[in-house]
Amino acid sequence: MRQFQDQGHKIIFLIGDFTARIGDPTGKNVTRPALSEAEIKENSLTYQRQVFKILDPAKTEVRFNSEWFQDMKLNEFIKIAAKYSVARMIERDDFKKRLVEGRPISMHEILYPLVQGYDSVALKADLEMGGQDQLFNLLVGRDLMRHYDLEPQCVLTMPLLEGLDGHEKMSKSLGNYVGLEEDANSQFGKLMSISDTLMWRYFELLSLKPKSDIEKLKQGHPKDAKVSLAMEIVTRFHDAHAAQAALEQFNSLFGSGKRSEIPDDAPVFKFANALTLMQAITQSELAPSSSEAKRLLKQGSVSVNGERCEDGQQVLEPGSYALRVGKTRWAKIEVGAV
Repeated sequence: MRQFQDQGHKIIFLIGDFTARIGDPTGKNVTRPALSEAEIKENSLTYQRQVFKILDPAKTEVRFNSEWFQDMKLNEFIKIAAKYSVARMIERDDFKKRLVEGRPISMHEILYPLVQGYDSVALKADLEMGGQDQLFNLLVGRDLMRHYDLEPQCVLTMPLLEGLDGHEKMSKSLGNYVGLEEDANSQFGKLMSISDTLMWRYFELLSLKPKSDIEKLKQGHPKDAKVSLAMEIVTRFHDAHAAQAALEQFNSLFGSGKRSEIPDDAPVFKFANALTLMQAITQSELAPSSSEAKRLLKQGSVSVNGERCEDGQQVLEPGSYALRVGKTRWAKIEVGAV
């Protein structure tokens, strides 16, 4: 979108505050719950704050689809629904899978693509962008535009970005993400923790470097390429000074084999009584869930005072511990300190 904007195109950043009240299939064959009004408002502010780290706010029009749906009468929406067949709707891949598996599909999910597709009619869009998982909904927009005697929009889909684990798509709920609003040290460290194979995928999807520069990096040492990627991303979302400071911080912690030197700004968690390592990981928010903590332990990503630990039932007796998950997430645990 920023590249289109730089070429002089008008960018509309559409926030689906109305569709968020409906819920949508997540791609995992289950129903995504609808959001509350408070959640929608909070998310809306977050989206705008984050997107303007990329887009120029002076050249971006922010719209909300409640503008045309909030006061739409039922008979008006039925007219929209009449323009699309049930047979076409259940061609959606995740719907087909759920039908085969005997898993339920709610009526509001059937209506969701129509609601999203009508956004294109309301905006008279020339081009709509979205993730590859949104292809069906984007094509519904093209079909509806034909029914309203509008030139069908072009559709441009983008690959989904894999998370730090290299398998699942990047997701806050899975804890495998780099947040746009995270501090520079956290962003830098997380990017340095990815595998060498995943690094080139990130270059492909995230880097603005010319392909010739990336090819040169491939001829060198992978660590140098990873540093180049991390410096580029942190500079984009912070600045060059913050990126350089993050590099120095990373080298001070990991450049000489140091693995137990906890950062000064690591959060401190105090517990009155002994607890298991599993409890410490989740209660110090180093993992979003027990299942994620188990996965991290199993793959050897957890260390206590510099020693790798895989036993989640290990008891942390009264004392102080430097707890590290991955290469960048730290917490200081003080047991018996409350």
